[in-house]
Amino acid sequence: MTTPVALVTGASRGIGAAIARRLSRDGFAVAINYANSSSEAEALAAELQEAGGKAIAIKADIASPGQVQTMFLTVEQQLGRIDVLVNNAGILKLSPLADSSDELFAETFSINTQGVFNTLRAAATRLNDGGRIINLSTTVLALKLPNYALYSASKAAVEAFTGIFAKELRGRSITVNAVAPGPVATELFFNGKTEEQIQHFAKLSPLERLGQPDDIANVVAFLASPESGWVNGQVLRTNGGIA
Repeated sequence: MTTPVALVTGASRGIGAAIARRLSRDGFAVAINYANSSSEAEALAAELQEAGGKAIAIKADIASPGQVQTMFLTVEQQLGRIDVLVNNAGILKLSPLADSSDELFAETFSINTQGVFNTLRAAATRLNDGGRIINLSTTVLALKLPNYALYSASKAAVEAFTGIFAKELRGRSITVNAVAPGPVATELFFNGKTEEQIQHFAKLSPLERLGQPDDIANVVAFLASPESGWVNGQVLRTNGGIA
């Protein structure tokens, strides 16, 4: 029996690493994409291999169309054609819109938006029929928080891609969905926040806690599974009831 293959971008740590671990447990051969965190990505690949899974770490800047094409080709050569694409890679740098530089705008959109565009475009011809695409968005879109304008706008584009691409892949039995986490206990979330700010975000949910990486990974795993076959073009706001 052929082992299904999943490519997870930005998977060396945080939510991406949790997704890679969960998909590996579910029987996928996992390609762990990273841009800079080589040691963490290689360590995760080794961890998954030691647990009996197939995994590789692959460096690629998803903002580069050429590197994305090379990444897909490398995964195909080493693991096989891709069945599941998880667009997790992204950056979050906060700034009031009026104070945001041209450089911050370009950086945010090159990774969060163009990066997803690049992988979706590649997946259009290289993903197996019957495959799954899961994009990561954000609940910040619904909350409309100050200082998150560029980040929210970059993810709004991803949500637009999701619904439209699901329709453009008609006839391939490929589903395209997005997961929009609320605050999740990761290094990306904690960075630059005071304990008071962290507790504020934790209390926003009626469940009165921060999300955990596994909370998101579990939803991604469902969307990657056969059981999600009738869910298509949707955004699942995985946020504990914040919005």
